[in-house]
Amino acid sequence: MITLGIETSCDDTAVAIIEGDGKILSNVLTSQDVFHRDFGGIVPEIASRKHAELIGYTILEALKLASLSLDDINLISVTKGQGLLGLFLLGLKLLSH
Repeated sequence: MITLGIETSCDDTAVAIIEGDGKILSNVLTSQDVFHRDFGGIVPEIASRKHAELIGYTILEALKLASLSLDDINLISVTKGQGLLGLFLLGLKLLSH
């Protein structure tokens, strides 16, 4: 079993690919720090926009590092709790495609 995990609960976009025994095949994080720094905290609208821009790249990079394709993935999991609601919806929307 190979799982692709997507984390979009706040300002960083993260994707990991993990084997059933817990071995991490890849772990990619794209930080948004530079986009929020001037505001003194996380701006939900900016975070949502940046997740939408970065999620495709982050997934492709994780697959590349793991030497896998989407066809190799058995399970996709996304963050569902604690964070900004709009950002969870982005992760869940990916599951519908």
